[in-house]
Amino acid sequence: MRKLISILTVAGLALAMHAQETNVLKTEIENFEARTNTVIIKGFGQIGSASFGVGTVSIRSKETIDASNGSKAYGIMLELDGQNAPRQQAILDDFELEPLANGLEYLAKITSDVSALPSFTAEFKTRSGLRFIAHSGRRQSSIEYFIKFDENPRVSLNTDEIVQLKSMVGQAVNALNDLKRSR
Repeated sequence: MRKLISILTVAGLALAMHAQETNVLKTEIENFEARTNTVIIKGFGQIGSASFGVGTVSIRSKETIDASNGSKAYGIMLELDGQNAPRQQAILDDFELEPLANGLEYLAKITSDVSALPSFTAEFKTRSGLRFIAHSGRRQSSIEYFIKFDENPRVSLNTDEIVQLKSMVGQAVNALNDLKRSR
């Protein structure tokens, strides 16, 4: 009986630890918005939206303010409203945006000779688990692109859509910089 209780206790602790890991806030803006015992103001603004073959991708700016002390956090929400898939979204901190724009530019220009091996996968990942992926096998003449939100299935994109996303991320950088200067 003691052995069964020990096994159940260990199993329960393992489940509790897994549940805690899945509920961890990954970005600074999410942690900022999780503050308690204060009024948190969340502002949103549309940066851009584009129709892709897989659905509509939207980028919104975010400004979060702690009313008790006036401190602020900035970022964006990138959302995919798929035609045959549920809505998926990721929150990105403002300091992730320039590296993301650079990563998207690199992925859009990548060629099969990036690796001496027959196949490659190149990936840019944000703190929130959003991934942009380029994949190719030498037997393929083209590069395949994907966007993947956290643990959801990856969604196919084309080169033009990667370039368009890079442009929208650049617009987000400019919009957040303007917002910060105006305050």
